[in-house]
Amino acid sequence: MEEAGALPDRPGHLAIGMFDGVHLGHRAVIESAIHSAAAEGGQAGVLTFNPHPSRLLRPEQPTRLLMPIEVRRQQLSGLGLDFIIEQEFDRAFASIEAEAFPVRLKESMPWLTTLYIGETWRFGAGRKGTVDQLIKWGRPLGLGVVSARRIHHNGQPISSTRIRSLVEAGDVAQAAVLLGYRYFAQSRVRSGKRLGRTVGFPTLNLPWEPEHLPAFGVYVVRVRRTGEPPSAGRPGVANFGLRPTVETSREPLLEVHCLEDCPFGYGDELIAEWLAYLRPEQRFDGPDALCRQIAQDRDAAAAWFAQRRRDDASAVST
Repeated sequence: MEEAGALPDRPGHLAIGMFDGVHLGHRAVIESAIHSAAAEGGQAGVLTFNPHPSRLLRPEQPTRLLMPIEVRRQQLSGLGLDFIIEQEFDRAFASIEAEAFPVRLKESMPWLTTLYIGETWRFGAGRKGTVDQLIKWGRPLGLGVVSARRIHHNGQPISSTRIRSLVEAGDVAQAAVLLGYRYFAQSRVRSGKRLGRTVGFPTLNLPWEPEHLPAFGVYVVRVRRTGEPPSAGRPGVANFGLRPTVETSREPLLEVHCLEDCPFGYGDELIAEWLAYLRPEQRFDGPDALCRQIAQDRDAAAAWFAQRRRDDASAVST
């Protein structure tokens, strides 16, 4: 938190959390800080942690994150924050007693006025600190506490854990509802064995292996260059997995086939938004069977986009 000393001396509104996935529940906390800061001419920021505390506290069973820290930083930056503090979660930080934590915050950021957290957030050594205690200990320091209620979808709380389960099952459409945006992969195109090109289905090879792996299989995707708006995305179909018919690799690869002309090439950094799950990855008897299935996958993806266009047209006409 030392870098906070270089920030301007304006009333500070700080959202605190891991924010893996930056989903709708996280945004409820963060946007409260942003709106309050804007109302009084203050500054809004986030305090988050790296690595996930579980890497230190239970290394035998760590939480596997939805997104790497640099992607989380991008997502947070897009919300309109004034600053982001990424605190190293090491043994020294983990040992701070709960009652000392708000004191440490105020010492690092004297201009801090309000903390924003989720209603179930815990803090301090052994995660012993509660929201009520944070309110009690923050009051003499001039720190207010805003605790946001959990956001629910279909009666169940939105959480990173719930989203991880959906992604692991391949349900990227439902994951998008809870995230508030499409689940995506971000990587740079590398050269491959050009096997797809030899059978009429050229692919973009995107090495990508998040901590928390989505289900291996075939997906409907939309692809664009990093930095381009979502509207620039081009329709495609992708396989994510180990390619058991043609390889014995242990490293998953994302292979994207564009349904239209492909303007992308080696070295391009791309974002592939995952729109729908078509089928699990499987081993085929040989190249001919694989090619037939790829053609069916391509047709299924094209049909998905065609249905989406019909649905959009119907919505406009009504």
